[in-house]
Formats: sequence, structure tokens, C-alpha cells
Amino acid sequence: MGMKIGVIGAGVMGKGVAQNLAQSGHNVILIDISDAILDQARTELLTNIRFSGFYNKDAGAEDPDTVLSRVMFTTHYDSLGDADFIIENVPEQWQIKKEVYEQLEQYCPESCIYLVNTSCISITKVGAVTKRPDKVIGVHFMNPVPLKPVVEAIQGYHTSERTILETRELLRTMGKEAILVQDLPGFVSNRVSHLLMNEAAFVVQDQVATPEDVDDIFVKCFGHTMGPLRTADLIGLDTVVHSLDVLYETYQDPKYRVCPLLRKMVDAGLLGAKSGQGFFEHVIF
Repeated sequence: MGMKIGVIGAGVMGKGVAQNLAQSGHNVILIDISDAILDQARTELLTNIRFSGFYNKDAGAEDPDTVLSRVMFTTHYDSLGDADFIIENVPEQWQIKKEVYEQLEQYCPESCIYLVNTSCISITKVGAVTKRPDKVIGVHFMNPVPLKPVVEAIQGYHTSERTILETRELLRTMGKEAILVQDLPGFVSNRVSHLLMNEAAFVVQDQVATPEDVDDIFVKCFGHTMGPLRTADLIGLDTVVHSLDVLYETYQDPKYRVCPLLRKMVDAGLLGAKSGQGFFEHVIF
């Protein structure tokens, strides 16, 4: 029998997490700040569930409407009184995250475990604004969530062994392995990948190579599925810049300084896949 899981934030990651959970038999409460955002999420979720059968025959075995019926869409937190887990996916801005956890503390049962879907923000810092730091753990999902078999799990200073075990079990039901790392902002994936994307942007800025040639070297020479600049486009150049700014601020280390070309592109509205143009052109559906 599935568990009851609150998913906070119905953006790209939140929708992916909700889909993965619903297709794994869990009941989902998907929360965002407006009905308009939730209506769009409902439409996109149904489409993504219908298409998932093309990539995964098991995922496509169940009727899409049945899967979607496991997702409740709401702007209120008062449905979380018996939630087993929370998976929080709001933007990587401390004030927004802090307010979310203050709200969660008012509604969630003491037994509820908080999964912080973050790529940069300290799990220990999140735990400190709750009364349950032992039940706060980082889980950095990769995009697209339903197709990625591994997540980066982050142990905060107070995260308990029981929380780690229960989180691993939840992720196992979603078809995912958790690789446990320790809590320093950026963890493993973002500390390394964002340096790579940023330096690739410097290479283009310095006119050493075109974006196509930079990515071809990584795909054809190193066997990467996707080059660093197309990856940056997929993530969103604005998101990449913000993450680099957080890393720079946290470590006070100049190696995280944002490539001026990246910031200029963001200022120009060239955000990558979501705007239709970044280092590459993208079709917007």
C-alpha cells in the first residue's frame, strides 16, 4: 500500500517527483501558491504520464487517469496532517524555503520526514528552522525525475540513521538508488558540474570553440550523454547562474565566479530550453 507524501512546489522538479510517486502507487498532495500553477501542472502531469509508456513499459501499464487520481492538487497545507514524507521542491532561495518549513511545522505530524530537494542549500541549515532536525535529509533529484535511477542524498549534521533508512526505502519504491554524501553546499554533483558548465561558457566567451564543438568533445571523447552547455540550457541558465552565486557566497572562493557571458545571456532573456534560446535553439511546445 502506498504512503501519503506531500510535494511542495509544482515546477519542473515537483511535477517530475509527483509523477514518479503516483506511478509508484503513492498518494500525493501537490502544493503550490496558485490554482493557475496547479491547473497547468495537472495538464502537464497527465500528458507526461501518458507519454511515459514510450520510455518505460512498466510505467505505461496503468491507466493514466488512475495514476493521476492519486494526486491531490491544493494551495493549502492543511491536508498534510497524516503525511508520511514531505518532498520540498521550491526555488533555491533561503527566505522562500525557510517560510515553507515554518508552515510545514504547523501541519505535519511529528513522525513526518522532510526531504529537501536542493542542489546547493545546506541541509543542516534547513533542519535548524524545524523542531525535527533528525528527520530532515537532502535528496537531490536529477531531471527528468522519472527516468533517473540515482539520487544524491545528503546527511545533515543531525540527520538520524533511521531517517536515512526510511528515505532509502521510499526511494527504492520509486526505482531509485540513493548515494549518500555529506552536507556542504553544492554537495558533489553541483560543485563539480557547475564548474564544468561555467568553464565551458568561458571557453565560448574566449572564442576558443563554438558551443557545438565544446559539447561534441564531451559527448564524443568522454562519452557524456549530453555536453555541459546543452545541460546548462536544459537546467536553465538563470538557475545555473543562481547556483553559482550561492556557491560563491557560501565558499567565498573565486573559482565559482560566474562567467560574464552567462550573466549577460540571462540578462538578455536567453535562458535555454525554457525560453527557446540559450547556447542552442530549442523548440517550445
